[in-house]
Amino acid sequence: MRRRSFLQAFPALGVLLSGSKSRAGEPDRSSSGQGLLLTTWGFGLEANEVAWKTLRSGGSALDAIEQGIRHCELDPAERSVGLGGRPDRDGIVTLDACIMDHLGNAGSVCAMQGIATPISVARAVMEKTPHIMLAGAGARQFAIEQGFQVQDLLVEDSRREWQDWLKDARYRPIANIENHDTIGMLGLDADGHLAGGCSTSGMAFKLHGRVGDSPIIGAGLYVDGAVGACTATGHGEEVMRTVGAFRVVQGMSLGLSPQAACERAVEAIANFFQRRGKDWSDTQIGFIAVNKQGDVGAYALRSGFNYALKTESREGLLPADSLLG
Repeated sequence: MRRRSFLQAFPALGVLLSGSKSRAGEPDRSSSGQGLLLTTWGFGLEANEVAWKTLRSGGSALDAIEQGIRHCELDPAERSVGLGGRPDRDGIVTLDACIMDHLGNAGSVCAMQGIATPISVARAVMEKTPHIMLAGAGARQFAIEQGFQVQDLLVEDSRREWQDWLKDARYRPIANIENHDTIGMLGLDADGHLAGGCSTSGMAFKLHGRVGDSPIIGAGLYVDGAVGACTATGHGEEVMRTVGAFRVVQGMSLGLSPQAACERAVEAIANFFQRRGKDWSDTQIGFIAVNKQGDVGAYALRSGFNYALKTESREGLLPADSLLG
């Protein structure tokens, strides 16, 4: 679907999509000498607080990302990240995560069982192996060899949700509820170095073995220390289809602001839906991005996506603008 046709289909969006400015019309330059943190969803507020302590103590953006995401992974009250994540349709919790630094070093695990902190395993893959991704039983074996403890990740609340789902065993995604709970975090430290991480237990009640965009470098996360960083949340298949996070960073490398780059990526996903004639009424996609200068951006397919921002002078949970309102 060409851009003109898309704008004809959604005429109210013409002004929004024709420019490259942020919501306020100017770059949202929110960084300071201490750094910046940008994290998806409401749990990003608490994750940012934990990560900020690492930055304030002189830790790198990579260290902060790991600590912030680990905090979320270890919270059994979170239904789709780490311990407490919702299981697949067979009642098995499988976890995905990746991490990436400003030099392009990256590590990832996917479909891993029994290890509550996949973000730390992903970092171990990055630093202690010649590989980027380990999967399934191999990822679990590696984690055990590195001293990670095996535990049952299916907490009682998630078990009850799964048992209720089994009554009719139909998957009905709901935008902003069932598909969204990926934690994606971006950081800029006092040295000007970027890093990012992403972690999830994936779609609730997915087919066993399903892996989304979260552990895939270029889809759920991409960092180029000379340009910027981006992470995604929402329907992973659509983010993979468009190589979403890389698309956003590439846009920044071509001169777009983080806001404009996020908007273009969401527009591309919408175009793909239109061209394929797919029902997207229950689908949500969201991107957050930051460039090397500390400008930030966030944009979603539809309303309901929010993100947590933390700097030395500013913090809070902010609503992202959206394509469809």
